[in-house]
Amino acid sequence: MRLIQFQTPQGQRHVGVIDGDLIQVVNATPSTRELALSAIRQGRGLVDEVLVRGTHASEHSYRLALQEGRVLPPLDHEDPAHCLVSGTGLTHLGSASTRDKMHQQNIADQAALTDTARIFQWGIEGGRPAAGTVGVQPEWFYKGDGSIVVRPGQAFQSPTFAEDAGEEPELTGLYVVGDDGKPYRVGFALGNEFSDHVMERRNYLYLAHSKLRNCSYGPELRVGELPRHLAGVSRIRRGEEVVWEKEFLSGEDNMCHSLENLEYHHFKYKQFLRPGDVHVHFFGTATLSVADNIKTQAGDRFEISMSEFGAPLINSIQVGEPELGAGQVSAL
Repeated sequence: MRLIQFQTPQGQRHVGVIDGDLIQVVNATPSTRELALSAIRQGRGLVDEVLVRGTHASEHSYRLALQEGRVLPPLDHEDPAHCLVSGTGLTHLGSASTRDKMHQQNIADQAALTDTARIFQWGIEGGRPAAGTVGVQPEWFYKGDGSIVVRPGQAFQSPTFAEDAGEEPELTGLYVVGDDGKPYRVGFALGNEFSDHVMERRNYLYLAHSKLRNCSYGPELRVGELPRHLAGVSRIRRGEEVVWEKEFLSGEDNMCHSLENLEYHHFKYKQFLRPGDVHVHFFGTATLSVADNIKTQAGDRFEISMSEFGAPLINSIQVGEPELGAGQVSAL
């Protein structure tokens, strides 16, 4: 089952089930978060909760809703401060070579390894623990709260101080914390973890700065388990021209960490277990246009597609306006 959140032309919110181009509207359901919390309280899965509530046919066109920018991120929180966006890096086979050209080094010589190569090797060796055991922790980063999320179809705002505005085609895990303080995976979505790779390349300690940018995920929420092998396409359009296109791989067959291990090392922290909160977690990628020396520019359009997730995730780039008083602190 694939779900979306959308608005009618009058601004009313609904959750819908994708059925071709027509959206089947879930009865009396304004948000995926409310749907998920109800399922948790009733001890049901999300699909069963939808079936219990029922759907009704509508005349809402999915294609038109996307064109008009009325499709929302597939999971959000009415208070953006209660939506945490985070991610893990160096999780996919080949990701270290993109960042550090690890394949040119001798991994038997630990002294020759950079920190990037070393943590990637730890993932290879310990990122898939046996059932009931804890594996090595991955690289982790904070991206922002719900205020940095851009809905499908809208433009990323690149700060005026940015050195780069690059895509990162990834899978995202979408979670709700139940009343019992336990995290529940609602499902998965395509994501674009928009970042500043030029800043990151200056020094790996700038990684935290480089991640404080917009992001987008969706438009559809895939409910249920993931196939172990997933292949999608990431492309950049400039006007009518495709300036870059490449396949990207995901799913556990293409990762050095299991999803369970990545989830454990995020939700092991007590501050991430606040009832009712939403978590959006990017799982990483090994495919970046910047690795092929592509320099994006304002007006470029990112398109990330994977057949298992329905409609592609599309976002463009704009240079944001300077924030009044940004970076300036006044003493009281």
